[in-house]
Order: sequence, then structure tokens, then C-alpha cells
Amino acid sequence: MIKKLLFILAFVAFVGTSHAQSFMIGPQLGYYAPKEEGADGSILFGGAARLKLGSLGVEAAINYRQQKEEIYGSELKTSFYPVMVSGLLYPLPILYATAGIGWYNYKVTLESSFGDMSETGSEIGYHIGGGAEIPIGNLVLSGDIKYVFMKYQFENSDTDYNADGFVINATVFFKLN
Repeated sequence: MIKKLLFILAFVAFVGTSHAQSFMIGPQLGYYAPKEEGADGSILFGGAARLKLGSLGVEAAINYRQQKEEIYGSELKTSFYPVMVSGLLYPLPILYATAGIGWYNYKVTLESSFGDMSETGSEIGYHIGGGAEIPIGNLVLSGDIKYVFMKYQFENSDTDYNADGFVINATVFFKLN
């Protein structure tokens, strides 16, 4: 009996989404929580576009976040511009799993009494997670959590900086079709 009920539920979910196609775009607000103990999290903002084709989808997003730290009397500013592309799988009409790749651009500036130093660069990282979306007319409210696997190799350092952590996003999508 339970197997039949699960089969019917899965069938209804698949049929209900198999003909649903939509393209959406909207603003995104999030929070990055680094895995590294003692590291501060930061707010991020940007935008995303999502193409949904039945039970599959793809999303592209670009965000901005900045961190400032005081280190031995010097100010360290770090700006990040992640560009992420994610594949989406909808096992149910409002729930999705996501996985993808990101191009993480950064600028690091150290202002000290000894002089200023600056470095820009980019690295590739990966992410995996899940989320939910709630359609309200031509709006779709979406929220997800992703775990990001990311390491930075700065020019003036021999060690990798582990930037693994969680990214929590909330997006208000506007359906364009």
C-alpha cells in the first residue's frame, strides 16, 4: 500500500511539472557562513535568472559581498564577485536539489602604515544544496542553502585559503513568460 501511494505521489509530481516551463529573473539576498572557525560571515546581494523545464532547471547568479577585518593595526578589505551556474532537479513541484560550479572573482586590499597592497584574481569552486520555491501569481519566492567547496591561492602566499562554507539565499523571481 505504501509503495502504491509513493508511486502515485511521484507520478502526480512528475506530471504536474512535466509541462511547466518558465523563465524567471530577480534580485537575490544571501548570507555566507564560512566553515573556518572564528571567521566572520557576510551579507551578499545580487541577481539570478532561472529557466525551469518541467522537473529540471538551470540557474545563473551573480552576487557581491565584502568583508573588512582589522589585523595588527592594518585594514584588510576583501571583495568577492561569485558567478555561479547551477543545475536544478525538482523531485516535487516546490522542492529542488541543486549542484553547480562557480567562478569566484576577488579583490584583496591591505591598507597599513607600511603601504598599501592589492591583489585581484579568480578561482573555480563547486556547490551542492537544496531549496524550495513558492509561486504566487507571476512571482516566485525561492530560498536555498548551498555548501560551497572553494580554495583561494593568493599570489603572495604559499598556502591555500580554505573558503568552504554555507551560502543561504532568498530570491524574488519575476516570471517573464
